[in-house]
Amino acid sequence: MINNDVLRSIRYMLDLSDIRVIEIAQLADAGLVLAKDEVQAYLKKEDAPGFRACSDSVLAHFLDGLVIHLRGTIPGQAPRPVEKRISNNIVLKKLRVAFELKDADMHQIFEDAGFPVSKPELSALFRQQDHRNYRPCGDQMLRNFLKGLTLGVRHD
Repeated sequence: MINNDVLRSIRYMLDLSDIRVIEIAQLADAGLVLAKDEVQAYLKKEDAPGFRACSDSVLAHFLDGLVIHLRGTIPGQAPRPVEKRISNNIVLKKLRVAFELKDADMHQIFEDAGFPVSKPELSALFRQQDHRNYRPCGDQMLRNFLKGLTLGVRHD
């Protein structure tokens, strides 16, 4: 899935301002320099003038910052290094951690989006990439997860 779509979906889900998006991304790395006009360019549709592609680095910082924003930091633990490449599986994992979702919660989110997922199918998404039962998360699956999560977060 395009990084911009993920950022746009999470921003809508949590009703975040542009400044709040920057603050959350900086939670993962205080040295991250991100301007408000950059964030606005990331949030535009692909065909809109001024659109800019969101890099893996920016999305990784935002997702790591989201985990810290929603769950806090662990005292005495060094911050984790930010991923260089972001995949749909990593986005799914980060959101699972940020929202403290259990397997039952994940199944319910997919169900709410009208996209039921079996237990083996779900566990395959969270395996290591070199595991024989690993399964890459497709764009449609991530899109439906974000839709279901948004339904749950915005209607609670």
